[in-house]
Amino acid sequence: MPAPASPDRAAGTTVAPGPAADLEPRLAAHRRELTGYCYRMLGSAFDAEDAVQETMLRAWRGAAGFEGRSSLRSWLYRIATNVCLTTIETRGRRARPVDLSAAAWEPVEASLAARRPEDAWLEPVVDARVLPEGGDPADVAVARESIRLAFVAALQHLPPRQRAVLILRDVLRWRAEEVAGLLGTTTVSVNSALQRARATLSARPDADLDTATGARGDGLDDEHRDLLERYVHAFESYDMDAFVALLAEDVTQNMPPFEMWLSGPGDVVRWMLGPGRGCRGSRLVPVALNGVTAFAQYKPGGPGGALAPFALQVPELRGGRIARLTSFLDTRLFAHFGLPPALPAR
Repeated sequence: MPAPASPDRAAGTTVAPGPAADLEPRLAAHRRELTGYCYRMLGSAFDAEDAVQETMLRAWRGAAGFEGRSSLRSWLYRIATNVCLTTIETRGRRARPVDLSAAAWEPVEASLAARRPEDAWLEPVVDARVLPEGGDPADVAVARESIRLAFVAALQHLPPRQRAVLILRDVLRWRAEEVAGLLGTTTVSVNSALQRARATLSARPDADLDTATGARGDGLDDEHRDLLERYVHAFESYDMDAFVALLAEDVTQNMPPFEMWLSGPGDVVRWMLGPGRGCRGSRLVPVALNGVTAFAQYKPGGPGGALAPFALQVPELRGGRIARLTSFLDTRLFAHFGLPPALPAR
């Protein structure tokens, strides 16, 4: 992911692909970092994996014409960028519900009438698919922050080529001349695009959300660990007094694919005690999503009394409180991320 060295000087990659028998493992070695790049570009775990698959297929087909003038890694990023730009052109950008309306919705059942297809929304991604294994802790920290929901959502507001420039320069640490070569432009154009992209991102909300919430214990300090433990206890016991004590005064909650989003602890709790009351009795299973500790929610109502997949909850923290709570209701993501198809009732 974040590269300590120039992509064209990465060890062991500045030679042509070589015999076909050797090519597949060499391509596979880049799959994880390419998936992370495509996820940041596209905002979708499904789209990212499709884009990487298309990148590998094009690389395999074009291997005979690759002359080794650049590194294999750079060549793959060039292909992946073209695939992503085409995808964005044909599909458009993904969004969060708060991006579609300036005003919060009422916490009533009628608000569920407005929904959009799953492919309209920003999606979460499981850390294991996109974050590097080991490596320099500083590089891992940059990679983790760059897949946070707030950051990926902000990226979707950038024009596609600015998006690519910012990711390549600020996340992956490519030099301006290297990005210019990949995009077929000039270093002046790259630097200008980077400046505009940074300005756009700095004006976006959510810049103050905490980042030290890595899953599996990575970067999770005692304060955040205690907050998330209290969150799980309050949600599973459906203790609304304990739950509301964890929320920031300006907390927002959204539940793609519904356009509805709620603002403030009062509306969040009214929703949970009203239309959302079917979540009572749920269990939360920790899962590493988007560089933070998130939770797979299993809800009563499965076959034989089992708990069935319902939502992937991603809490985003600020100042010792939950500031943003996103519940992704696309249950396809459970199987995609290798989560259990059901949990036994307690």
